[in-house]
Amino acid sequence: MFDGNTENTRLVYSSDVGRVESSDISAPAPVGDGVVRVSRTKSGRKGKTVTLVTGVPAADVAGVGKELKRRCGSGGSVKDGVIELQGDHRTTVVDHLSGRYRVKLAGG
Repeated sequence: MFDGNTENTRLVYSSDVGRVESSDISAPAPVGDGVVRVSRTKSGRKGKTVTLVTGVPAADVAGVGKELKRRCGSGGSVKDGVIELQGDHRTTVVDHLSGRYRVKLAGG
């Protein structure tokens, strides 16, 4: 059943030329929405407060993590693209990253 919607259709086979190779397949969309989110959590950490930074581009995660640990004067780590800083350093992180990225405070 054809409903007239051409946005969701593409030519795959033609009786004139056979299989049609599609060169208009777009590149995969970047992961995330381009916003760096800074949040604070305690869950699963025995009551210890941790600042989480997500959404930093994959190429910059290690360097930004190192900068933030130095800037905040605390320990932390980078796991699966998420920067974890020991303690509540949300305002410091937002101030430091707002020049390079779109930054939002996430959570409560």
